[in-house]
Amino acid sequence: MELSERDQKVLEAVVNDYIKTGEPVGSRVISKRHGLNVSSATIRNVMADLEEMGLLYQPHTSAGRVPTEKGLRFYLDSIAEFKKLESKERALIRRAFQESTRDFKELLRKTSHVLSKFCKQAAVVLWPRLALTRFKHIEFIRIRVRQILVILISRSGLVQHYTLHWDEDISQDELDKFSRYLNELLEDIPLGEVKKRVLNEMHKEKVLFDELYSRALAMTQQVFQAGFENSDIYIEGQINLLNSPEFTDVQRLRRILEAFEDKSRIIRLLDMTLNVSEGVQIILGPEMELKELHEIGLISSPYRRGDTLLGALGVIGPLRMDYSKIIPVVEFTADLLSELLEEPVEE
Repeated sequence: MELSERDQKVLEAVVNDYIKTGEPVGSRVISKRHGLNVSSATIRNVMADLEEMGLLYQPHTSAGRVPTEKGLRFYLDSIAEFKKLESKERALIRRAFQESTRDFKELLRKTSHVLSKFCKQAAVVLWPRLALTRFKHIEFIRIRVRQILVILISRSGLVQHYTLHWDEDISQDELDKFSRYLNELLEDIPLGEVKKRVLNEMHKEKVLFDELYSRALAMTQQVFQAGFENSDIYIEGQINLLNSPEFTDVQRLRRILEAFEDKSRIIRLLDMTLNVSEGVQIILGPEMELKELHEIGLISSPYRRGDTLLGALGVIGPLRMDYSKIIPVVEFTADLLSELLEEPVEE
């Protein structure tokens, strides 16, 4: 879709005023506030054209216009210019992280708290997706009879622990053999391919006649099915949604809060953003697969350790949230978290 410069300025004015006030925007208001040097009548005609294009709509006959989801998307993709965060704000966010511990989980929780505090919206941080990293080392440690601690380390430095309950007792000597065998078999492959590699190996004829290898592979298969594929997400600041006029309707707010309670829905939403691993992404409600969230928007960014993509963080708020303020915060916080992950942390 192509718009003239004047059409774009009118659309931009409507979007910016609507974000600030939450009210329909009239032509006289635009003429007075935005200095377009055209009459109110001309602006009305432009707004009518934008409405025909599906970029604006008029809630009531006598009211001004508000942007549609299509109009908001056009504004975000083609008109809006987002500045980097100012040095003062960057310093405040860095200072907030200085008070956090070096525990990895606490660092992610702190990130959700910082995003919620600075953006005044709900904030989400997705636990690292191990499937996106590569295998480095696995170790089996006998804790007690039929109970084994499994430690998995990825190339990106992430460490996962899982307690495995086995139907027979296995000595530490045998477990050490399991570790050596698997570390050689799985060396440097993507963790998302471990299950496939293990299944292929289990079907090889030599393994069928080797009890040691068979048990090691069966144990690894169980671990990856039950332990290392689980995801988690840190959510903070849902109460901020109460400050948005859009959510004063109790039923509407209840639907959204119920969606937050089912973490798997938010995880699926953030997973969508991992398909594009660079930069800030914006998903508007109607673009989401989750109908309960059609009235909200997500601003997200991936975070990483070194060159390895780990997960995503983001801010969830009403469709008319202040993108110009929130996008720089999300971008800087993702970069800062990636920077902090370069330093040694306690897993």
